[in-house]
Amino acid sequence: MADNHHFQKPLTQRTFQKGLSILTRNDPDLAKIVVDFGPPPFWNRKPGFTTLVHIILEQQVSLASARAVLNKLMHAVSPLTPKKFLEQDDKTLKTFGFSRQKTAYCRNFAELITTGQLDLKQLNSKNDEQVRRTLTEVKGIGRWTANIYLLMALRRPDIWPVGDLALESAIQKLKNLPARPRSDESKNIAADWKPWRAVAARILWHYYLSNGRDREPSQKPVCSL
Repeated sequence: MADNHHFQKPLTQRTFQKGLSILTRNDPDLAKIVVDFGPPPFWNRKPGFTTLVHIILEQQVSLASARAVLNKLMHAVSPLTPKKFLEQDDKTLKTFGFSRQKTAYCRNFAELITTGQLDLKQLNSKNDEQVRRTLTEVKGIGRWTANIYLLMALRRPDIWPVGDLALESAIQKLKNLPARPRSDESKNIAADWKPWRAVAARILWHYYLSNGRDREPSQKPVCSL
């Protein structure tokens, strides 16, 4: 089992396949997903400002809506940097689809980077809990957002994004539960998948999507952050 007091190396295609092999060997339910729908994609995103803005936009909205807003922003502001983001006024951001709250969150986040108070590159050398602590100190970034960044951008192998509705719905269906499990219950179930919980999450997102849902992982938390 991985010790989170130490830095965990990012998943690679090779270690992702290793995690898949171990999980499907040890959990018949996960194995059935892979047999029925094939292995999940190795979903990942480029670390940095744009990806965190994207994840903030995904809070409590559909992935399609968040992607549409991001696309409008990136079409108008290229390359997208914290400095260039701050040059956009609130009215312009509203035309892209930013809510007042998410405008405030992203503006504050961009200011922390431009003033040197936050260095996203330094997160690469921090362990999972240190990354969570650093990111959740930023207004608008809660544990779900930090965990999705750890899982998708930093590609850490043992991340479980508590509060992700798609994962909870997938577990309900997979384990034949009478109701969607609460966050603590899904976390307890996911404990069996250590130290490969980020790989298990991708299997479950794949299952969720293969049952006719969205076209990529639904990352809608139970709460706003």
